[in-house]
Amino acid sequence: MKAEFTAIIEAASEGGYWAICPEVPGANGQGETIEEAKNNLREAIGLILEDRRTDILRGLPEDAIRDKVLVE
Repeated sequence: MKAEFTAIIEAASEGGYWAICPEVPGANGQGETIEEAKNNLREAIGLILEDRRTDILRGLPEDAIRDKVLVE
């Protein structure tokens, strides 16, 4: 899956940086550098979305139609 999300990055008071993604509640990352914080945020977003997908698919009936949509 390829998508674009907002990363809000701030300097952490104890040093380094922390990042959040407003489009994905609960997604956050931290790191010694901005890039490290962004990479950890990217990983958190992926894990949260995969968990949500797995959770919703578990409850679908077998005859449910699965297709894809593109959002630009």
